[in-house]
Amino acid sequence: MNIIEILAAEFKLKVSQVEQTVALIDEGNTIPFIARYRKEVTGGMSDVVLRDLDERLTYLRNLQERKEEVIRLIDEQGKLTDELKAQIEEAQVLQRVEDLYKPFKKKKATRASKAREKGLAPLAELFMAQEIESGSAENYAKGYISEELGVADEAEAIAGACDIIAEMISDDPEITADVREKTAASGVINTEAVDAEEKTVYEMYYDHSEGIDKIPNHRVLAINRGEKEKKLKVKVLTDTDKMGSLIGDAIITNEKSIFTGLLEDTVADAYKRLMAPSIEREMRNMLTERAEAEAVKVFAKNTEKLLMVPPVKGARIISIDPGYRTGCKVAVLNETGKLLAYTTVYPTEPKKDIKGTEAVLKKLVDKFRINTIVIGNGTASRETEEVVADFIRKSGYDISYTIVNEAGASVYSASKLATEEYPDLDVTVRGAMSLGRRLQDPLAELVKIPTKSIGVGQYQHDINQTLLEGALDNVVEDCVNRVGVELNTASPSLLAHVAGINMGIAKNIVAYREENGVFKERKELKKVAKLGEKTYNQCAGFIRIADGKNPLDNTSVHPESYAAAEAMLKKLGIEKAELSKGGAADIDEKIWEVYGQTEKPAVPKTRAKGLAALAELSKTEEKPKRNMKKAIEKMAAELEVGVPTLTDIIAEMKKPGRDPREDAPPVVFRNDVKSFEDLKIDMELEGTVRNVVDFGAFVDIGVKNDGLVHISEMSRKYINHPMDVVSVGDTVKVKIIKIDYDKQKIGLTMKL
Repeated sequence: MNIIEILAAEFKLKVSQVEQTVALIDEGNTIPFIARYRKEVTGGMSDVVLRDLDERLTYLRNLQERKEEVIRLIDEQGKLTDELKAQIEEAQVLQRVEDLYKPFKKKKATRASKAREKGLAPLAELFMAQEIESGSAENYAKGYISEELGVADEAEAIAGACDIIAEMISDDPEITADVREKTAASGVINTEAVDAEEKTVYEMYYDHSEGIDKIPNHRVLAINRGEKEKKLKVKVLTDTDKMGSLIGDAIITNEKSIFTGLLEDTVADAYKRLMAPSIEREMRNMLTERAEAEAVKVFAKNTEKLLMVPPVKGARIISIDPGYRTGCKVAVLNETGKLLAYTTVYPTEPKKDIKGTEAVLKKLVDKFRINTIVIGNGTASRETEEVVADFIRKSGYDISYTIVNEAGASVYSASKLATEEYPDLDVTVRGAMSLGRRLQDPLAELVKIPTKSIGVGQYQHDINQTLLEGALDNVVEDCVNRVGVELNTASPSLLAHVAGINMGIAKNIVAYREENGVFKERKELKKVAKLGEKTYNQCAGFIRIADGKNPLDNTSVHPESYAAAEAMLKKLGIEKAELSKGGAADIDEKIWEVYGQTEKPAVPKTRAKGLAALAELSKTEEKPKRNMKKAIEKMAAELEVGVPTLTDIIAEMKKPGRDPREDAPPVVFRNDVKSFEDLKIDMELEGTVRNVVDFGAFVDIGVKNDGLVHISEMSRKYINHPMDVVSVGDTVKVKIIKIDYDKQKIGLTMKL
């Protein structure tokens, strides 16, 4: 098995391209570094594709290791044939390798193993040969009766031989593969209630059947949860007669044999007793793995969108963490997130001190020149929102407010990290601060929280936690490195997600900063304890220094390319100081002046047409056509740097340190609020997508509960998944098509 060639074929890449990319991974380079600074090698693969390739590489290597191990184990038993070895080596999936190994795998005591110990294997072989067409099985079984071996009579001998055959059938890799394929194609997941009288959220599954090949992922996870909570009984149903025929066709070769009836019964026993339970577990595991993989993708995509929400600059914030009995915790933050004041107000039940709350808000707005109010979306959020909206309306202040997802805020506020950051503050104040800072810089604040606690997805507690955490950690790493990190202000939590840097080195960076003052240039990082040359090479390009000695340190240009960047600037007559003043906006013009080429119009080959064309050209002034690609290629060759690297350098020179979050939808602010009773069918509204799941998207339209846009209401065209249409944070126009006042549920459509 040539892993490189397999990857090249699967990812539609050149073999050399994959070979060099794998070498980079094996050398310990991080995915963000490879994606950003080794584009010449990878052909410009994104971090997402590189992670997929890395994951597939790991699978194929594990597969190869398992093949070698299985071949060794079978060989040690003296049972390895050239044909079997070839079958194992040709296997494309781990399941096939395990199927081939199953007959040779040491088992615990089974009915078949006990029968073999009683010397009944030759009788089983006689039955399987199916060559005898007269007499009876009992006559041939008499010779195997043995008091010493524990075979009392013919019936016991026949039963033991059939047990051996049943195990042979269930161990046969080809039969197993056929049964598995048939079950996956025609099997049914059947669910029943444990207690049909009990009212639960699983009532739709109390008497439910759905094809294995058709059941959607979110229903698989819902059924799994219902079973785990002992509310549902779940079975895999198949057509046993058809399965029997499928196996019988492979086993019964002579219907005239006197053993045919025995073999038919044995086939039925092999399927029911040995194969069906095993295949059922496989089907359930296969569905669960598929559903979990999809759920993790949804989580990852939603989390990415949440992390990449653009920061709100210049916001002087009153941040409110709503509550009932204990009141609403209030934190006041300046533009940089510094805590200016904190208090508690009681606008909700039981105190409902609205006048007192308005007085406190007025005092804080006046004293700290507040321009934004942030409200957490948890308990008592909408009641608090009503008070805030009413206060803004009556006071006439030029203030807006917004709702912030508070998932994970309580986890952070009670964490060791929060205690280290703010040892003198109460847990509730830390929570309110975190909400405000999520608006000012979502990425910097959300990295402090265990990513799975952010809660944008579905069934996060039911899926493989290792798989989920690994995927979300990758998302955080990719987002942090895509944006870049300001070295002199970043927290250890943020620095720890920079390529090559772990939490220990991140803390060392902050300690060095506190002891020696701000970093003046990137290369000063090499003085930090435990940050060696290799780590520096991985992280340097993702670190920013806003007011350092070298303007290039505030860009994503890697130090290894500084010489090329500086040579380019010199050649184009651009001062480095321009990078500190917003960038060289006219760099394309200067590149064209130095390296530009004029594309000459093609002249037809035939003499008559050529003369006509030349005559036409003589009447008009030739207009040069720019070919920037060739100009950049010419410059790259001169500077001895790759075209992709030079293209990235040019982009940075235009807008140094550009924040990619600028492309994301802006945060939606409000200054009014609607009650559930205000809503009416056919009302058109604007809302913010808060969560995307397999069956639709939840949209905040300004009332207590988010409305649901079912996947069928997202587009007039067929779509595979809601993410094909919307993402977390998107602003969308919707129309109300259903209102359930009792359950406070809202159905929405985007098909306006």
